[in-house]
Amino acid sequence: MLDFEKNFSRGVLIQLAIVAVLVAALLAASLDFLTEIYLVQQLTRTGYLINGGILGLFLLGLARVVTGLARYMREEQAIQQFAAAQEAEVPDPAAELSPRRLVVQRYETVLKLSRQSAPIHHAALASALVARESTTISLPKFINNILILTGVFGTIVSLSIALVGASNVIGGPSQELGDMSLVIHGMSTALSTTITAIVAYLLYGYFYLKLTDAQTHVLSGIEQVTSMHLLPRYAHTSDNLVHQVAGLVKKLQEVADGMRSVQFDYAESGSQLHNLLASLNLRVKPVSEDLKSIKHTLREGFRLRDTSD
Repeated sequence: MLDFEKNFSRGVLIQLAIVAVLVAALLAASLDFLTEIYLVQQLTRTGYLINGGILGLFLLGLARVVTGLARYMREEQAIQQFAAAQEAEVPDPAAELSPRRLVVQRYETVLKLSRQSAPIHHAALASALVARESTTISLPKFINNILILTGVFGTIVSLSIALVGASNVIGGPSQELGDMSLVIHGMSTALSTTITAIVAYLLYGYFYLKLTDAQTHVLSGIEQVTSMHLLPRYAHTSDNLVHQVAGLVKKLQEVADGMRSVQFDYAESGSQLHNLLASLNLRVKPVSEDLKSIKHTLREGFRLRDTSD
């Protein structure tokens, strides 16, 4: 049996749903505070643009994480179904699976190489699969790398706005109140963008790591299926040939033992048949003598009848 958990990705999706509910409840409980920070104390559109960009990146990456986990959930089910079909020795274990599943593609590749009598390099197949799958999560990886930098970018921009307001305060007292509001706005925007980026990075980083764990889990399952089921059956190597010859010798020994047992049964049956024939001969011999006596009597009787006439 495979050392494989078929519900790993589903468990991560359940965790994501629970976290989403908790975050929604926390946002609803802190709605007034968040409105004051993110909406009310905004003199420019800088906070809206930067926080909106951070939130947009977060939601885009989270959507790709969810689709990736859903895909790997289907892959896990396919691996489990394929392995069960192999253990049941089904003629075509991939008949009920989609050709898009990774385990089906591995099976078709190994089968094609086997039909061509070509060597099957497991390490090369595994490396090619890892390289191909690494491209499917390139966007989530990019978002994970730059998400925290967006907070730094927002902080730098907001501090620049605050510095502009501070320079105006120093330069002329006529605009002191307005420029002080700009300073406060810049500091508030820097705080809000930093908080947004940190919270988004923490949530997204955790589930991105879970996505990579799910990918590793699926790839390890495919390699287990290849090692335990596909290579022993379809690979043409000296080790496999030795194992196959050893299996054939074992089967021949079992057949020879069976033939020996059958031969013993035949010999015993022949002995019993011989005894039965001997017994029948002993029983039939008196009957034959009686028939001869009756025949002789009948002949003598017919002769006496002819003499009297």
